[in-house]
Amino acid sequence: MDGNQRAGALPIDAASLILMRERAQAAPELLIARRGTALVFAAGAYVFPGGRVDPEDYDAGALRFPHRDPVESAARIAAIRETAEETGIVVEAGVADLIPFARWCPEHEAVKRRFDTRFYLARTDGQGAPVADGIETHEAFWAPAVDILDRCDRGEGRAIFPTRRLLERLARFASFAEARAEAERLPERIIAPWVEWRDGEEWLCIPDDAGYPVTSERIASAFRY
Repeated sequence: MDGNQRAGALPIDAASLILMRERAQAAPELLIARRGTALVFAAGAYVFPGGRVDPEDYDAGALRFPHRDPVESAARIAAIRETAEETGIVVEAGVADLIPFARWCPEHEAVKRRFDTRFYLARTDGQGAPVADGIETHEAFWAPAVDILDRCDRGEGRAIFPTRRLLERLARFASFAEARAEAERLPERIIAPWVEWRDGEEWLCIPDDAGYPVTSERIASAFRY
C-alpha cells in the first residue's frame, strides 16, 4: 500500500482482507501481516493483508461483475490477490462471498498518503501456515485480535490508528457469525476521523455508533503507533 500522492489529491482506492478462522473453546484467529521495515507507509506495523487496487483488478472486476460498482468489484479482487501475494494464503471464499466490514478514508492533514480502504471479512477453515513475501511483509501469522493489541501495548509492535480500532472491534467477537451479524446490521459508511481539542490536546475521533468500542485517541499517541 505504497506510493506518492500530492496534497489535496483524490484518495487511492485500496482493499484489505480480514480473514478469520475459528478455534474450539478459544477466540478466533485473524490473518495478520507485519509490514516490511523499509517501506515508506506504516513501516513495521501490524496490518491486515491488502494494498492498492491495481488497474488489472478493475479489468477483472468489469469482466466478472459487469453490473456491479466497478470500484467495489475491483476492491474485492484486490483484497484476495494481495492476501495471496503477501501471505501465501489463497482464500477459499469467492470474490462475491466477501462481506463488507469497514471502510476508512482519513482526511486529517497529517496523513500524507490517503487511501480509501475497503475492509472485507471472510472465514476460512484452512490450516495453512502464512509465509511473508519478504518485501511488503516481514511476518505473516495467525493470532487473536487481543494478542496483537497486547503486543502493541507492551511495545513489541505497533498498529496504525485504523488497524487498532478494527482490532478492538474484532476482539469483541467470539465467532465469525457474530462478526458477520454486526457487519450486516450496521449500515455501510466511510469512517473519516476528525480532530477535536480536549483540555489543550488534540484527539483523533471517529463516530460512536459505528461498532468501535474505542472512538478517540490523543493524536500524539495515535501517530506514534
